[in-house]
Amino acid sequence: MPASLAGRTALITGASAGIGEAFARLLAAQGANVFLVARREERLRALADELEQEHGIRAEVCAVDLSRTEAVREIVATAERMRLDIDILVNNAGFAASKNFLSSEWAELSAEMQVMMGTVTELIHRFAPAMKARGYGRIINLASLAAFAPTAPSMLYTGIKAFVLNISEAIDMELKPHGVYVTALCPGFTWSEFHDVQGTRELTDRLPNFMWQDAETVARAGLDAVMAGRPVCVPGAVNKTLAFTSRLLPERMRYQLGKVGKMVE
Repeated sequence: MPASLAGRTALITGASAGIGEAFARLLAAQGANVFLVARREERLRALADELEQEHGIRAEVCAVDLSRTEAVREIVATAERMRLDIDILVNNAGFAASKNFLSSEWAELSAEMQVMMGTVTELIHRFAPAMKARGYGRIINLASLAAFAPTAPSMLYTGIKAFVLNISEAIDMELKPHGVYVTALCPGFTWSEFHDVQGTRELTDRLPNFMWQDAETVARAGLDAVMAGRPVCVPGAVNKTLAFTSRLLPERMRYQLGKVGKMVE
């Protein structure tokens, strides 16, 4: 990791907690200015004030609901008004529907896809041209170990994360010759609020400790990877093994394992 990112500006979505907050702290410690995006304005402003005081960087916030189709336009307009040139984009915000596919309202499924597919793709499309023109850019997209795993009945999440993995590699191929690196960060189980919001805390608490990583470790691995130009980052030896093994399984076996996984839940 470089000793300093002084003078660079990083936009981080889902920055109020978890991996997003860890990225904000890590980037600010490296000297980068940060543009923090999430729904909870009070938490964003508290974090921004803390980072400015601790690291002497510029920290701005934009409180917006990323499930709204107008959200990216509002983020871009705010960045322009504040005269922020985005050099680093961290697409971290997450969302997961809590019910089976047919039991979910379409609005909830649409919001899940908008946050983790539509918003991610549009933010890249909006900010990457300026990165390309300047000859420098770093983009980290939060995929997941689930992108490699067998899916489970009713889950859109694994398909969405596979999409994020795929487009990250595709866009990296296009932009790398112009000095813009794109990395799909694919963590496994990470200590954060996500499982509480998703309603899976009781299930995940049964997993052994060796399967878990903290948010700071995941963020550091992602930043190291994108700075080195690696298009895919699976942090942790256990997760690397699971990702590699899963890719080798025949499709029929993946399908059967997915059904078993859902039964265990």
